[in-house]
Amino acid sequence: MYDHQPSSGRPLKRMPLLKAAVLFIVAVCLTLVGLLYLQLDQSRRYDLEQAQVASQNLTRAMAQQAEDTFMKADLVLSSLADWIQADGYGAAQVPRLQRAFARRVAALNQLHGIFLFDRQGQWVVTSFEDLPRGKGVADRDYFKFHQQNISSRAHIGPAIRSRENGEWIIPLSKRVNDKDGKFLGVLMAGIKMSYFDQFFKSFSIDDNGSMFLAMTDGTLLARRPFVEAQIGSSLAQGEIFQKWLPGASSGNAMVSSMVDGVIRLHGYRQLDAYPLVVSAASSQTAILKRWSDTAFQSSMIVGLVVLGVCLFGWVFIHQVRNGERIEADLRAAQETLELIATHDSLTGLANRRLFERALDIEFGRGARQASPLSLIMLDIDFFKRYNDTYGHVVGDHCLAEVAGAVKACCQRKADLAVRYGGEEFAVLLPDTDLRGAKIIAEEIRQRVMGKNITHTESPTGYITVSLGCYSFVPNGRDSIEVFIGRADAALYQAKHSGRNRVAVLSMEGAEEALIRSDR
Repeated sequence: MYDHQPSSGRPLKRMPLLKAAVLFIVAVCLTLVGLLYLQLDQSRRYDLEQAQVASQNLTRAMAQQAEDTFMKADLVLSSLADWIQADGYGAAQVPRLQRAFARRVAALNQLHGIFLFDRQGQWVVTSFEDLPRGKGVADRDYFKFHQQNISSRAHIGPAIRSRENGEWIIPLSKRVNDKDGKFLGVLMAGIKMSYFDQFFKSFSIDDNGSMFLAMTDGTLLARRPFVEAQIGSSLAQGEIFQKWLPGASSGNAMVSSMVDGVIRLHGYRQLDAYPLVVSAASSQTAILKRWSDTAFQSSMIVGLVVLGVCLFGWVFIHQVRNGERIEADLRAAQETLELIATHDSLTGLANRRLFERALDIEFGRGARQASPLSLIMLDIDFFKRYNDTYGHVVGDHCLAEVAGAVKACCQRKADLAVRYGGEEFAVLLPDTDLRGAKIIAEEIRQRVMGKNITHTESPTGYITVSLGCYSFVPNGRDSIEVFIGRADAALYQAKHSGRNRVAVLSMEGAEEALIRSDR
């Protein structure tokens, strides 16, 4: 309590070096990982945006090509339907119609053939030289559609196998009326499935990519990769038809395919002129392959850097711990040296050096606060005889026992028990008047007697102590020697009065002691 303390300003709190080092290393690692995450996230977004642009461009080209393909066939059918409506398809017209059909098919690569069916669905004219035999097409969906609908607009039906040669075709058909507007038959142009397959192959997509042409009701007409079993299946329950197309006629969507389960970025577009939908998709894996490779390399580099930082941090923290341990050892050694320098090794009480330091502090504090300061001086009675009788080892044990009794009576932190020298002790009592000092002195005397330490050379038969008390209020011009001398004079008075008692130095006695000390 009597170490020097700075009198002005509150000391700044300093974060422990070990904690600061750990926080710094964690902050560096988190910063590196955070920067990596931001960079990879930005790069991923960029690759996806570029893929979306490419997908939109691809579907736009597909939609234009598909629309052109069906429109050319539609124009051919329209001109032929007008001719047939005007001239009919009697026996005289059949040869001319067959040659016209053949020329149109030869002119358009996408056409498998052109066919004319009568009211019952029987073949009348085809672009092929030989007219097919067998049942007609009255069972076909497109024929039934035109029977029941008077619209002259072209109708696109689900993909079918041609009864001419078994080739997969997409039927584009028109209703043919007579001059009176009555149902005369159906004119159908078969669009080759292989034409769309070749068209799809002209675009560069990844191995897991896909393209398809479907009707707006979800019926699949053509697909890359071509799987025959999937032709004619319905995509109506897929996300594109259920979620995206109702909201926008074109766009992009990351979708898990209901056909093969692969996650793809789909660009989709609904044709303006026909009830058709085209879509081109690249697999998410292929889109992000370059990003994945870069992410792996960057992650490895950052991981190695973080590992290096952690290793360096581990070494640094280890050094800091060693430094703190050494500092703690030095501090403990310093405290031990301080304890040795300020305390008596035998009794554990303060020594005269700490006593004098405490007196300087308490004199100043007492003067500032005008509070009383008391001192008890005590001495073991007949201690020389005790040493001569029992030896110095037992004498040292006796001193330790008495010191314990003295220390036990010092209840406050400010109280200071001192081994003043030999068998003499002192107790410094700040903020304590003479009456309080006498009470504590009597308590010390009783506690020593209560230990019942045998002393055959003492009149009482046990170890006793004599005590002297003195108290005053410091004024800033006091002498430590005088203060100790007056308490010592009280002790002398207790010894002179018969020992084993407490003596208090009165003011008259203090003046007499002062005069005696001046002489």
